[in-house]
Amino acid sequence: MTYCCGLLVHDGLVMIADTRTNAGLDNVSTFRKLHVFERLGERVMGLASAGNLSISQSVVSLLAEGIENSETGERETLIDAPTMFQGAQRIGKAIRLVHSLYATGLEQSNLTFDVSFLLGGQISGSKLELYMIYAAGNCIRCTVDTPYLQIGEHKYGKPILDRACNFSTDLYDGLKISLISMDSTMRSNLGVGMPIDVLMMRRDALKAELNYRIEPGEPYFHDLRERWSAALRAAHMAIPRPPYGVPKS
Repeated sequence: MTYCCGLLVHDGLVMIADTRTNAGLDNVSTFRKLHVFERLGERVMGLASAGNLSISQSVVSLLAEGIENSETGERETLIDAPTMFQGAQRIGKAIRLVHSLYATGLEQSNLTFDVSFLLGGQISGSKLELYMIYAAGNCIRCTVDTPYLQIGEHKYGKPILDRACNFSTDLYDGLKISLISMDSTMRSNLGVGMPIDVLMMRRDALKAELNYRIEPGEPYFHDLRERWSAALRAAHMAIPRPPYGVPKS
């Protein structure tokens, strides 16, 4: 299982992803699921993946090597996409191509074709954008009304994002809230775990402001986890008990 989140606010974009991959209880590995494509001053893109690792790696490899356009004969890569939307379309095309190659074999092994992606970034002359691409190859775009998208094991981190985030949230506060959502997911699902990869970009900067891996035992993240747990305990203790049931004599 995986948890990846993208948060698009006024000042920029935060993307986070865990690195744990499970192929059974006795086969736990670490693989990067947040990939960065960057040309300084021209474009920067983050691509996060969830689902079957072999499928997601095949899609990422196709996007890096390029898919031949049958009309022009050119190889279309993700980094060369003219717009972010066309980048999302190229991801969808790569997914469908991988599906045509492997879906039948997966079904024969009683496995589903399970993959999804988050694509976030900005190309010079265009807006900063965030997309979610589904296993069918179709996509949706993040909006001001709901400024985040999630893939993988998203249910444990969603309530925090719903309560704490909006489009005007400060960029570094957005990173903090995203990490809290990751911690909540890790505590509730052992299939999500460290290290955590973080990508942050400021609007119109056209470069990664932060491209960082949080390793186990990293002081800030450990402190964040402890402070959040303490704050939750204090909050629930400060709320009066429900006035229901049999009154005390």
